[in-house]
Amino acid sequence: MYLDAAEKQEIFGKYGKSNSDTGSTEAQIALFSYRISHLTEHMKLNRKDYSTERALTMLVAKRRRLLNYLKDKDITRYRSIVKELGLRK
Repeated sequence: MYLDAAEKQEIFGKYGKSNSDTGSTEAQIALFSYRISHLTEHMKLNRKDYSTERALTMLVAKRRRLLNYLKDKDITRYRSIVKELGLRK
C-alpha cells in the first residue's frame, strides 16, 4: 500500500501535536493532501479510472470543508497550514 502506518505517524507528527494526534484539523488536511497528490499521479496514468476520479473529487471536497472550518475558527492556523503545504499560489 502506498501509505503505511509509519508514513501516517510521520505526517501526524509533523503537522499534528504529536504522532498519535490523528484528529487535529491540520493533521487531517495534511493526510488528505498526501492522498490527493498520490491519486493525482495515478489519474495521470489511468485517465479512464472513473472510480478513482470520484474518490479524488470527494477527497478534495473534504479537504476544502476542513480548510473552511479552520479558516472560520482560527485564521492564523489556516494561513500556516496553507503555507506549509503549498496549497495556494
